[in-house]
Amino acid sequence: MENPWAGEAALVIGGERQVLKLTLGALAELEATLEAGDLIALIERFEGGRFSSRDVLALIVAGLRGGGWRGTAADLLSAEIEGGPVEAARVAGLLLARAFALPSDPRK
Repeated sequence: MENPWAGEAALVIGGERQVLKLTLGALAELEATLEAGDLIALIERFEGGRFSSRDVLALIVAGLRGGGWRGTAADLLSAEIEGGPVEAARVAGLLLARAFALPSDPRK
């Protein structure tokens, strides 16, 4: 089960529920693979709805790796993602939002 308070999200890939998380190491790896070169540009693309399938795949791979998965993007090329590309894009955006959201004050 994913923990949204820890920045985690879940995605079913190949019939198995995977927990994804953008750790600092996963973010560094993601930044290295981005054509734009920085995370701010990626966040702006998602906020504006101008993200590409490459952006989604890079985020999903980074999130999986942050969750402990040791695969590569090539491993996902033929993988069945429950909910298809729309669900993958939703989870990718959710990962970004959770990675950079300030924690809520439980007293509020």
